[in-house]
Amino acid sequence: MPLPRSFVRLAIFAVAFFAVAASALRSSAGEPQRLTVGAGCFWCVEAVYERIDGVIEAVSGYAGGKEANPTYDDVSYGRTTHAEVVQITFDPDKVSLAKLLEIFWKTHDVTDGRGVYPDFGPQYRSMLLYENDAQLAEIEKSKAEAQKGLSKPIATQVVKLDKFWPAEAYHQDFVKRNPTHPYVLRHAFPKLKKLGLPEAEGQKKKL
Repeated sequence: MPLPRSFVRLAIFAVAFFAVAASALRSSAGEPQRLTVGAGCFWCVEAVYERIDGVIEAVSGYAGGKEANPTYDDVSYGRTTHAEVVQITFDPDKVSLAKLLEIFWKTHDVTDGRGVYPDFGPQYRSMLLYENDAQLAEIEKSKAEAQKGLSKPIATQVVKLDKFWPAEAYHQDFVKRNPTHPYVLRHAFPKLKKLGLPEAEGQKKKL
């Protein structure tokens, strides 16, 4: 015998209610989020964020340009419109987007539009690439706060992420795998020390 319409409506309502409740529970648990940043050589940037507690993964790559399948040789020699960037996946229950942005403003001279010392050129430009309106709002808020402590205007580009291209395998975890490389010794380790981050790979700093 067919079920009463009132019963069917009640069942549909119950299913919808529990679906919404489950979705809210998943959101409150904090699903992994992403932030893509450009702050000069991606070796150093990757090493910085890998040492932050709550960061799940930091991947070196290319973004901000229009060419497909960019390579390190093409990007580093300025043959594309891409920049070296790092895509950060993080747990928002352990570290907030605001904290990761706060670190970004401290990693380099964000008022220098030429690039990031010691690497200059558009392929090393300072960038924040947002994925949605909520992320853009958080970035703009953080940028305004950072500007208060600077005498020159911030030159960091804020653009929507179109596509992230992972860099070649030998660039991933470069500092970890090449601790005696001259660039690492001269620039990566001093940057980590200046930011109060451990040089040893695998150690994490809580913020």
